[in-house]
Amino acid sequence: MQKFAPSLLVVALGVAIVGCQDNGPQDDKVTINKNPYPSTYKVLKSTTTLITNATVLTGTGERLEEADVLLVDGKVQQVGKDLTAQADLTIDAQGKWVTPGLIDVHSHLGAYPSPSVESHQDGNEMTSPNTAEVWVEHSIWPQDPGFNRAREGGITALQILPGSANLFGGRGVTLKNVPSHTMQGMKFPDAPYGLKMACGENPKRVYGRKGVLPSTRMGNMAGYREAWIGAAEYKRAWDKYDADYAAGKNPEVPHRDIKYDTLRGVLEGEVMIHNHCYKAEEMAMMIDLSKEFGYHAGTFHHGIEAYKIADLLADNGSCAALWPDWWGFKMEAYDMVQENVAIVDAVKNSCAVVHSDSDTTIQRLNQEAGKVMYRANDNGFNISEQHAIKWITSNAAKSLGIADKTGSLEAGKQADVVIWNQSPFSVYAKAEQVFVDGAKVYDRYDDTFQAQSDFMLGQK
Repeated sequence: MQKFAPSLLVVALGVAIVGCQDNGPQDDKVTINKNPYPSTYKVLKSTTTLITNATVLTGTGERLEEADVLLVDGKVQQVGKDLTAQADLTIDAQGKWVTPGLIDVHSHLGAYPSPSVESHQDGNEMTSPNTAEVWVEHSIWPQDPGFNRAREGGITALQILPGSANLFGGRGVTLKNVPSHTMQGMKFPDAPYGLKMACGENPKRVYGRKGVLPSTRMGNMAGYREAWIGAAEYKRAWDKYDADYAAGKNPEVPHRDIKYDTLRGVLEGEVMIHNHCYKAEEMAMMIDLSKEFGYHAGTFHHGIEAYKIADLLADNGSCAALWPDWWGFKMEAYDMVQENVAIVDAVKNSCAVVHSDSDTTIQRLNQEAGKVMYRANDNGFNISEQHAIKWITSNAAKSLGIADKTGSLEAGKQADVVIWNQSPFSVYAKAEQVFVDGAKVYDRYDDTFQAQSDFMLGQK
């Protein structure tokens, strides 16, 4: 009879016990709820609406004269000339212009609301270079009167982002710009979450002053890499747990970390990157970083030097959300040209977007796009209204991962529509009527459709 040393016998018994635990009765499966604060948005009551005789910019690059738009059950049903339909409401838009609802991909409304007082400044969690665990939606005050002012400018959807003090600032959220008592009542159903990242001066200044990493651009890059390494390990642990459980084993549940939940979401393609980044070489490095860790670099915001790497952005499928004329307010924002958007836009397969990052210019995002069109055409470009409108509609929707739902006037898309008194690129343009999912949410001439926040009641 073969004999075993006592130590070997103990090891053998230990392996047998572990094997029994792995393959024995399973504990309840632990799953992470990826949407613990779901949208409660309800489409407002709407009627079948026929808008007739308008100049229509579809958001797809098409311009139609004396054209009609039919809205049925909250969707665009048809766009064309001389449409015949039984409509509850017919709007004669002779001499007016119709566009998709405008989309601002970079806003801080609600997280930095009006009135601008310190106790309500909740957009920047400046306590660690990596605060991927925070969600800006938990700071949003839906009574911010800025939402109503933006709606008056034709904004039907917008992304609220945390600030740019940190390498990883936290999750952003996309909202429908409708009156609501709760953030969840505005939350755009099924819109992907975004992760705010930041390059350059902001994080290295904030944390350099505190004597912690990062204090340099190389420190920034090291901080990103350390975070993604941790996220990859976290993802592997949960993937192994899921695989072992599916195989009938009873594995130990990995430690839950909501910071890495967000970063894991990026690695799995469920959370989109939105990166505050000004300088060309830094945007190029961020694209290299994304390739090192196997995620998509997403949209670069502000991008003062995007024109220098327009081809690289297009090749990578990255949108660039840009200002028309903000520059020079710090060193990394110095090397600007006012044709920036147009140069990015000129490259095949590009995705140029005009954004606000402002509670005032969001009220006239149409004019911000108009500035770009004017300046570019004054310098030899040939940009039409039907093309420029894409910067604040369909391209913006692509940046947010909602282009299958909104951003253009196409059959089956959500009926997010603006009727303008004239070309939206005119300084005299006014949004006269605004529809979200086919329901009128603003009318310049009917105060029934001019929502006021609770804060504004009694202010007159």
